[in-house]
Amino acid sequence: MDRRHAGEFVVDVVLWRRGRAEVSALALAATVSSWILLGAGGGYTAVSLSSNVLLLLLAVLFAWSKAARLLNRPPPPVPDLQPAVDELTSLLHSALTGLSSTFRRVALADDPASGALFRRVAICLAAASILGGLAGDLPTFCYAAAVAALTVPALYERCFLSRYARLACLNLYRYELVYQSFSHRCYLSARDYLIELLKEP
Repeated sequence: MDRRHAGEFVVDVVLWRRGRAEVSALALAATVSSWILLGAGGGYTAVSLSSNVLLLLLAVLFAWSKAARLLNRPPPPVPDLQPAVDELTSLLHSALTGLSSTFRRVALADDPASGALFRRVAICLAAASILGGLAGDLPTFCYAAAVAALTVPALYERCFLSRYARLACLNLYRYELVYQSFSHRCYLSARDYLIELLKEP
C-alpha cells in the first residue's frame, strides 16, 4: 500500500465513510475498552493485561495440541513469527543506533552543525516535558485524543454537510417561489392578452 492509498484509508477511517465504518467502530470500541481496562481503574496495566492474554493463548494452544495428538488430528496453526521478529529487531537496532549517534554528536559537539542540532533536540525535549507536565495522566490524555480523532471530524463533517444541505434546500425553495411567481405573471398576462383578443371582433 503506497502513501496515497494509506492516506485515503486513514481519512476514510477517521471520517467513517466509503465502507470503512466497521474499521472506525472497531478502533473506537478498542480505544474505549482499553481505556476502561487500563486507564479508568480497571486494575490492569499494559504489561499485566498482555501477559494474561498471552498466558491464556498459550494454555489454549497447548491443550489444543495435546488433544490433537491424542485424536490424531492436525496441530493448531501457529504462524512462524521469526521473520517479523528479525525485521522488528533490525528496525529497533537502526533506530537505537541513530539515536545514540545523534546523542553523541550533540553531547560532544563533533561537527559545526551540532549547535543547531542541540537547539532542535532541546526544543523537542522541552516541549515533551511541558506536555507531559500538562497532561498529568498521559494515558487518559492519549485515549481522549484517540476518541476525539475518531469522533469529532466525522461529526463535524456530518453537521457541516447537513448545514449546506439545509442552505441548498432553502435556495431551491426560493428559486421555486421565484419560478411560481414568474409563471403566474406569465399566465395572467397571456390570459389578459387572449381576453383582449377575443373582445375585438
